[in-house]
Formats: sequence, structure tokens, C-alpha cells
Amino acid sequence: MAIKNVGVIGCGLMGGGIVQVAAQAGCQVLFVEASDELVGRGLGRLRATLEGLVAKGKLEAKAKDETLARIAGTTRLDDLKSCDLVVEAMTEQQQLKNETFAKLDRICPPHALLATNTSSCNVTAMAAATRRPAQVLGLHFFNPVPLMKLVEVARTILTDEGTVRAATDWVRAVGKTPVQTKDSTAFIVNRLLVPYLLDAIRAYEGGLATLEDIDQAMKLGCGYPMGPFTLLDLVGLDTAMYVAEVMFEEFREPRYAPPPLLKRMVLAGHLGRKAGRGFYRYDAT
Repeated sequence: MAIKNVGVIGCGLMGGGIVQVAAQAGCQVLFVEASDELVGRGLGRLRATLEGLVAKGKLEAKAKDETLARIAGTTRLDDLKSCDLVVEAMTEQQQLKNETFAKLDRICPPHALLATNTSSCNVTAMAAATRRPAQVLGLHFFNPVPLMKLVEVARTILTDEGTVRAATDWVRAVGKTPVQTKDSTAFIVNRLLVPYLLDAIRAYEGGLATLEDIDQAMKLGCGYPMGPFTLLDLVGLDTAMYVAEVMFEEFREPRYAPPPLLKRMVLAGHLGRKAGRGFYRYDAT
């Protein structure tokens, strides 16, 4: 199945990136936001991002105009009625996602694939909320979407091979590298990454070394592009704690439990870069 018309629910950090890469790859893209104001903000950010690429010589002005012409926004889910693929990129709330997939099932044409960008919610539950569970899967992009090459293609026990094949082909068509995984909480990357980040917090909490030395050790000793505390601040400490809580609820293994220090920092509002303070302080810009 050729995917030409793509819907994206949400045009925030992740949704906006998915809109951009799909439109740059030649898809007609319609995104859905909660209000006209948010639609306007989304379109404005996309325009600014593409104009920035032109200014840096990474995109032709003509390509920018053609990409923007392929993007539209709406506040109505019903407007997704002609999509071949819809990618949901909403807040990580299982019940809200289940309800949204049930609505999409009624709205979208019979051939359409329904995908979620979730990193922690249950894809099978979303599939079960529809009458087309064989056409539901996870497409987990990474932040920032335009730069990160990886997409985790997550199949449930209900997803059929044709759906996986069509979605994987589309992921390659938008310039990304797919890896296939089962629908299991946190998939591949976060299943391995989150315990590492939590262990780094425990090591610091226990007085093993300073933040700076732990970060430097992991960069130079393991070749990582950034240390665990720099990465935590970038991801957001509230996001890291939420994912850890979901993983602990699923597996009940101590290594997934959020350390006390992480909980207290979130309560204090020290959420990382977005708050100006996390494990490190950041100057307001």
C-alpha cells in the first residue's frame, strides 16, 4: 500500500517533527490540534524551522515552499477521513489514546493504518479499541525527529504482516531507519536506556562521584555523545520519571523504580532544560 496522505494528531515537539519529515518526503500531511491557536502555533513553528534550514543552506527555498504547501492543520478529527496513515502523538495517557483510536477507526477509510508514537503506553490496548486491530501498530520516533534516524516499529500480537511491511516501507520513505520490536513496555531503546539513567542517579545519590565526573566518565569511557545527567535534563526529569513508573508498574523490577532523588527533583520543579534547572542550571535564553 502506497502511503500518500498522512494524518498526525498533535503538533508539539514530536508531532511537529513527524509532520515535517513526512511533508519533506512528499506526503500530504494534515495535523490535528486542540484549538485554532495551537494550529497556528504549529504552522508557525514548522515555517520557522524550514526557513532556518534555508538560511543554513540545508534546504532550497523552493523545497521549503513545496513542503509548506503540503501541510495543513485542523481542530477536527473528522478531517482525517482521507488519510492512508494516521500517527498519534498526543500526551502519554492510555485512556485518552484508546478513546482516540476508537474514534479514528470510525473516521478513517478501511485501508488506513493507525499508529501511535507512544514510548510507554500499551499499543495492544489501542488496537483492541478498534475494529481493525490488524492495522494498528507503534511507530516510535525519537527527539528531535528531523535529526534522529531511528524509528521503532512495534507490532502487537494482533498486527498483521502487511501492516508492518507497509509501515516499515513508509518509515524508510521518510528517510528513517526502522527496527522492529514487539509491543512490550518501553520497546528496545527505553528498556535498556532507562535503567542506565536511573542507575546513574543512584550512583550520584550514593556519593560515588560528582555529576560532572559521572557524565565525563560515560562520554569518554563508553563513547556516548552525552552523559546521563545531561541526557536526563534534555529529556525532562518528569518524562523520565513517568516512563520509569510505567515500566515499574509493568515489570515490578527494582531497577525500573524511580530513585528518591528523581522524585524530589520533579516535585521541586527541577525538570531539566525546559525549566531552566535540573541536575544542571541553564541560563534563560
